[in-house]
Amino acid sequence: MLNALTLTVSLAALALAAWCGLAAYRDQPTKDWHFIGMAVVTLLALAQLVVGVVRLAGGGEADEGTAIFVAYLLGALFAVPAAGFMSLVERSRWGSATVAAGALVLAVLEVRLHDIWWEG
Repeated sequence: MLNALTLTVSLAALALAAWCGLAAYRDQPTKDWHFIGMAVVTLLALAQLVVGVVRLAGGGEADEGTAIFVAYLLGALFAVPAAGFMSLVERSRWGSATVAAGALVLAVLEVRLHDIWWEG
């Protein structure tokens, strides 16, 4: 895995969590700008999925197994879109809180992906 990409995805997810958390604090639902932020974070997670699959295809091995690694990559890809979909259903401050929670989950998944693919 690329450490720079993992760090970028993590920081973007934390920024999205803070932004949507602030919206929830202000009693605001998710707005179009939040969905643009979710799209950016999701594209970064997609890029990470592609890099991870290419590294596996190139002969790389995850410390804890390929199945676990791919499962975490897929979970990271779908964490924010799933939260965004749920925020469309709940058009209140809780929709923003759901996206903030989904972005935090993505940040934690990134740390775990780094642990699984340690090249130290």
